[in-house]
Amino acid sequence: MKKILIANRGEIALRIIQTCKEMNIETVAVYSDADKDLPFVKAADVAIHIGESPVAKSYLQSDSILKAAIEQKVDAIHPGYGLLSENDEFAKKIEEADIKFIGPSPQTIEWMGDKIMARKTMQQAGVPIVPGTIEPIEDVEEGVKLAEQIGYPVMLKASSGGGGIGMVKCENKEDLHKHFVSSQQRAKNYFGSGRMFIEKCIENARHIEVQVMGDTHGNIVHLYERDCSIQRRNQKVVEESPSPFLTESLRSKITEAAVEAAKAVNYVNAGTVEFVVSENGDFYFLEMNTRLQVEHPVTESITGLDLVRWQIQIAQGETLPLAQNEILSKGHAMEFRLYAEDPVSFFPAPGKIEELVWPEMDNVRIDTGYESGNQVTPFYDPMIAKIIVSDSNRAECLISAKRFFDSIQIKGLKTNVPLFQQLLEDEGFRKGNYTTDFLSKRSVSKP
Repeated sequence: MKKILIANRGEIALRIIQTCKEMNIETVAVYSDADKDLPFVKAADVAIHIGESPVAKSYLQSDSILKAAIEQKVDAIHPGYGLLSENDEFAKKIEEADIKFIGPSPQTIEWMGDKIMARKTMQQAGVPIVPGTIEPIEDVEEGVKLAEQIGYPVMLKASSGGGGIGMVKCENKEDLHKHFVSSQQRAKNYFGSGRMFIEKCIENARHIEVQVMGDTHGNIVHLYERDCSIQRRNQKVVEESPSPFLTESLRSKITEAAVEAAKAVNYVNAGTVEFVVSENGDFYFLEMNTRLQVEHPVTESITGLDLVRWQIQIAQGETLPLAQNEILSKGHAMEFRLYAEDPVSFFPAPGKIEELVWPEMDNVRIDTGYESGNQVTPFYDPMIAKIIVSDSNRAECLISAKRFFDSIQIKGLKTNVPLFQQLLEDEGFRKGNYTTDFLSKRSVSKP
């Protein structure tokens, strides 16, 4: 490949540009009105204005992006994460234009994007799934009947959902009656589908995901796990590897299950298999993300590998660079998602970054799409940066992370730095004793 268009923005666009430069591949960026002054636009070899600031008028305009790709005569399109990255119709259009899509096949994206279909597929492949329905629920009365069979509490979920949208915990039938119609309508508004299903709510659980990679020659490997249990409103805030919860035996079982899940759909390129793990070590398939994850630098830090480079090599038809027994995990890594948000309400707080000074630390990687003087606008996710701390062990990681967040200087807007400062002082977190409801139960997430 000689030229790649990046159908994304911000830090992930910059991240992809970095690897492309190292591989002597030209890059084409697309940008909206709001993003015209951001670093990724300047870093690309070519930058093309794609539309107005709202995503619906710019980064979700698949035809405009494809038109730019054809005009620039690119060899491939990298979708990054979010936006169009899991849009099977976009992937189909790219392939029909004889351009490589740096990701899995459109069929796989469609298959795994439907959570009900994904559950069925994994059940048939022998991968454990959370007890619940494998057919869509027609109405709330059917939902109540099924929930009573499964046993409360249950999770009401949208089949086409993501990011916690359309998902709600129901403690009883009154909750189900209260939330069914609104969750279904929200799913329709966001995803164009109101198909709902119910799963047993696994309480006091960990959220463990496994990075997988597959090539076009049938080889599939895992690159170990990431513990993503520190969440707020079903959104990940901190991720780390190795998980402080998993034993070596449980790690082996989960990573093997992830590979089997990938094999079940003949997976190609980078993907993530997500599991919920009960406090007694039982684990269940949640979903498969058919793209690069926000938290992929955690895996890069413990393996020393460049996942974007692997993605490009796979898309070029090459075999996986390493076999499973050659992929080693070393040390510990943690990623903190730094947001422009109110530290009390945790709602987005966009504004101008008047000053941004990062502490200089050799063991800290900063993936950011901003610099001093840039504007964090209300049009996109308010993440300013991903702070990835790596060290020989978890204890040293915690020390380095505390030093970093005690020294960081950000002026002009509010951020969630106070959350991280409190979290790093929390005894439960420091000991690795946390579950997905950790933040909601502790003062670090309350006004």
